[in-house]
Amino acid sequence: MKKVLFGLAGVAMIALSSCSITLPVNATSNAVGSKVGKSSGTCYLYILCFNVDASIQTAAKNGGISKISTVDYTQRNVLNLLITHETTVTGE
Repeated sequence: MKKVLFGLAGVAMIALSSCSITLPVNATSNAVGSKVGKSSGTCYLYILCFNVDASIQTAAKNGGISKISTVDYTQRNVLNLLITHETTVTGE
Protein backbone atom coordinates (compact mmCIF):
# COMPACT_ATOMS: atom_id res chain seq x y z
CA MET A 1 0.00 0.00 0.00
CA LYS A 2 2.85 2.37 0.83
CA LYS A 3 4.41 1.80 -2.60
CA VAL A 4 1.15 2.72 -4.30
CA LEU A 5 0.79 5.89 -2.24
CA PHE A 6 4.39 6.93 -2.92
CA GLY A 7 3.89 6.20 -6.61
CA LEU A 8 0.75 8.33 -6.72
CA ALA A 9 2.52 11.11 -4.83
CA GLY A 10 5.38 11.00 -7.34
CA VAL A 11 2.99 11.20 -10.29
CA ALA A 12 1.16 14.12 -8.66
CA MET A 13 4.43 15.98 -8.06
CA ILE A 14 5.46 15.59 -11.69
CA ALA A 15 2.04 16.65 -12.95
CA LEU A 16 1.94 19.73 -10.73
CA SER A 17 5.55 20.80 -11.13
CA SER A 18 4.91 22.79 -14.30
CA CYS A 19 3.23 26.08 -13.52
CA SER A 20 2.68 29.62 -14.72
CA ILE A 21 2.08 32.81 -12.77
CA THR A 22 1.11 36.25 -14.06
CA LEU A 23 1.51 39.30 -11.84
CA PRO A 24 0.58 42.92 -12.42
CA VAL A 25 3.73 44.98 -12.10
CA ASN A 26 2.58 48.51 -12.75
CA ALA A 27 -0.38 50.60 -13.87
CA THR A 28 -0.50 54.26 -14.78
CA SER A 29 -3.29 56.79 -15.15
CA ASN A 30 -2.98 56.55 -18.94
CA ALA A 31 -5.97 55.05 -20.73
CA VAL A 32 -5.60 51.39 -21.65
CA GLY A 33 -4.59 51.43 -25.28
CA SER A 34 -5.01 49.02 -28.12
CA LYS A 35 -1.30 48.29 -28.56
CA VAL A 36 0.40 45.34 -26.86
CA GLY A 37 4.14 44.71 -26.69
CA LYS A 38 5.92 41.67 -25.33
CA SER A 39 9.48 40.79 -24.45
CA SER A 40 10.67 37.44 -23.16
CA GLY A 41 13.54 35.11 -22.54
CA THR A 42 14.22 31.60 -21.33
CA CYS A 43 16.62 30.52 -18.61
CA TYR A 44 17.82 27.01 -17.88
CA LEU A 45 18.18 25.74 -14.31
CA TYR A 46 17.57 29.32 -13.02
CA ILE A 47 21.19 30.31 -13.69
CA LEU A 48 21.90 29.84 -17.38
CA CYS A 49 20.33 32.80 -19.15
CA PHE A 50 21.56 33.70 -22.63
CA ASN A 51 20.49 36.97 -24.31
CA VAL A 52 17.42 37.26 -22.09
CA ASP A 53 15.74 40.67 -22.30
CA ALA A 54 12.31 40.68 -20.70
CA SER A 55 12.45 44.38 -19.87
CA ILE A 56 9.59 46.86 -19.93
CA GLN A 57 11.51 49.11 -22.32
CA THR A 58 11.97 46.30 -24.87
CA ALA A 59 8.33 45.24 -24.59
CA ALA A 60 7.19 48.84 -25.19
CA LYS A 61 9.53 49.17 -28.17
CA ASN A 62 8.30 45.84 -29.63
CA GLY A 63 4.70 47.07 -29.44
CA GLY A 64 5.41 50.60 -30.65
CA ILE A 65 4.16 52.00 -27.35
CA SER A 66 5.16 55.46 -26.12
CA LYS A 67 2.55 55.87 -23.34
CA ILE A 68 2.47 52.80 -21.10
CA SER A 69 -0.82 51.89 -19.39
CA THR A 70 -0.20 48.54 -17.74
CA VAL A 71 2.70 46.12 -17.24
CA ASP A 72 2.27 42.42 -16.49
CA TYR A 73 4.97 39.86 -15.76
CA THR A 74 4.55 36.14 -16.45
CA GLN A 75 6.86 33.36 -15.36
CA ARG A 76 6.47 29.82 -16.68
CA ASN A 77 8.35 27.03 -14.98
CA VAL A 78 8.70 23.51 -16.35
CA LEU A 79 10.22 21.10 -13.82
CA ASN A 80 12.65 23.85 -12.71
CA LEU A 81 14.56 23.16 -15.92
CA LEU A 82 13.08 25.74 -18.29
CA ILE A 83 12.00 29.07 -16.85
CA THR A 84 10.45 31.57 -19.26
CA HIS A 85 10.16 35.24 -18.24
CA GLU A 86 7.72 37.40 -20.22
CA THR A 87 6.78 41.06 -19.84
CA THR A 88 3.58 42.35 -21.44
CA VAL A 89 2.99 46.09 -21.86
CA THR A 90 -0.23 47.77 -23.03
CA GLY A 91 -0.72 51.37 -24.04
CA GLU A 92 -0.62 53.83 -26.93
